[in-house]
Amino acid sequence: QVQLVESGGGLVQPGGSLRLSCAASGSISDIYAMGWYRQGPGKQRFLIARITNRGSTTYVDSVKGRFTISRDNAKNTVVLQMNSLKPEDTAVYYCNTWPPQGDSWGQGTQVTVSS
Repeated sequence: QVQLVESGGGLVQPGGSLRLSCAASGSISDIYAMGWYRQGPGKQRFLIARITNRGSTTYVDSVKGRFTISRDNAKNTVVLQMNSLKPEDTAVYYCNTWPPQGDSWGQGTQVTVSS
């Protein structure tokens, strides 16, 4: 199973932007779909964005129009561009396959949106 490492989180003011990256230990070109998930304080982790190996994307309503997921199969990376961030976006963000592989969860990257 591929191992995944997320980076790019941090503290940002409301309305700001962040770019999260996910680096895979192996090839992702044969993986049908990759996703970004998040887990807010006291909440369950859930999928917020997904991209297939053909580039088809889906988003949860709460991030639609603000977040953009992309993947680079040659570099084995998945990126989440987050714009117009809101306090409710505060969470730990993870990438994984979709459906997720239990052994592929990384440490995640913390995103905090606060003034």
